Amino acid sequence: MDRMIYLSMTGAKALMERQDALSHNLANASTDGFRADLMTARAVPIREEGTATTRVFAVETSTGFDGKSGPIRQTGNPMDVAIRDRGWFAVQAADGSEAYTRDGGMVVDEQGNLRTRRGQTVLGDGGPISIPDGADVHVADDGTVMVQIGKQKPSQAGKLKLVDPELADLKKGDDGLMRMKEGGEAPVSDSVRVVQGAVEGSNVNVVESMVGMIEVQRQFEMQMKLLQTAEANEQRASQVLSIRG
Repeated sequence: MDRMIYLSMTGAKALMERQDALSHNLANASTDGFRADLMTARAVPIREEGTATTRVFAVETSTGFDGKSGPIRQTGNPMDVAIRDRGWFAVQAADGSEAYTRDGGMVVDEQGNLRTRRGQTVLGDGGPISIPDGADVHVADDGTVMVQIGKQKPSQAGKLKLVDPELADLKKGDDGLMRMKEGGEAPVSDSVRVVQGAVEGSNVNVVESMVGMIEVQRQFEMQMKLLQTAEANEQRASQVLSIRG
């Protein structure tokens, strides 16, 4: 009896964790550059010192993120930049470390530094990129940032740091940014190409996520029915024992 309760309890807990992951993906279905989280269930043996392993615990764990590109949406805004196919923008995370994102929606802050709309400093090959006040911005397909004030001759403000590490070498942080699994910084890639006046949307498949949530809800209800069955069986057993007593 206790085994049925234990299995149902751990299964229900894992399903609740999967529901949270699916809800998080759906909540970011309209977040530019978002990469959907991937989850899987696995069985973890429960080990106690001096005893044999007799039970396992169902755990929902992250297997990384979906590496597929999201749809590119034309905005006409010169401060929006999207990456074609493979690659990442390098930004400075809140802790000062280098991180990577596909969100190319950019703004110029009060200090003239190029930032994402989420507030991260956009990094160039030589550090942060400064944009003069009132300058028109043009971004070439290789990430070179040119600025022009009025009728003055255009000048180079910097070049976006574009990287292209293997997806298996990246890990997703709680802030939604990617980092190298082994630490350090990814090298600059000359093969990454960008397009100005566009942003990449989220790669979350809303239909698949909704279907997944329905499936999880049904499986959760099944676990609850098993708990109810276990409770009913216990009551019947108690009644039988009381009659015999």
